[in-house]
Amino acid sequence: MTKHHTSSQNIKVAVDAAIFSVKNEELVVLLIQMKKKPFQEMWAIPGGLLEEEETSLSAAERILSTQTGVSHVFLEQLMTFDNVDRDPVGRVISIAHYALLPDLPSELKTTEKYNDVRWWPVKKLPPLAYDHKQIVKEARERLAAKIQYTNIVWSLLPKEFTLTQLQQIYEIILDKKLDKRNFRKRFDDLQLIQSTGKKREGLAHRPANLYQFKERKLEYVEII
Repeated sequence: MTKHHTSSQNIKVAVDAAIFSVKNEELVVLLIQMKKKPFQEMWAIPGGLLEEEETSLSAAERILSTQTGVSHVFLEQLMTFDNVDRDPVGRVISIAHYALLPDLPSELKTTEKYNDVRWWPVKKLPPLAYDHKQIVKEARERLAAKIQYTNIVWSLLPKEFTLTQLQQIYEIILDKKLDKRNFRKRFDDLQLIQSTGKKREGLAHRPANLYQFKERKLEYVEII
């Protein structure tokens, strides 16, 4: 016998994603510009309703790809946002995610549902639709915490990088300066990265050694 839920609730489930990168020495987040009312011309993080046969993770991957052209990035569930009045159209619960993307040449694209897609500095956000300002805030705080006890910073770096680039990522996300000697000693002790044997040319000073992470997958390790 088929069982049915007897609840009369009419609640929709959405998936939203804050996508971060570091560009021009700033932490930035990817936003789309809305067309539909009541948020016409306002900006928002990519999102949409969960489809019947999807998990929240697969929905987040679909939304990133279709709304922004971004795919194959570090993506993790953040938390649930369920204020009863977060969507003026009706009751919608959001399962929020955050994603990390290295600063690599990539063509952003979005669908006809939106006016534009663009990177915005986290410290200079425009007014955001729904409760997306809070989602970005929570995601940024999670990122700042997580880079201190995991190796996910690899998701924000190119495959090969200098030690200066590595330290700059930490300083930008944590919003503070780090001691160069202690920082490099810590990474030397942890043995998370290795030299590629190559150098980065074209710098103002002497060429810098290039490194890479031994593993580009999530590991839990106390870094800072």
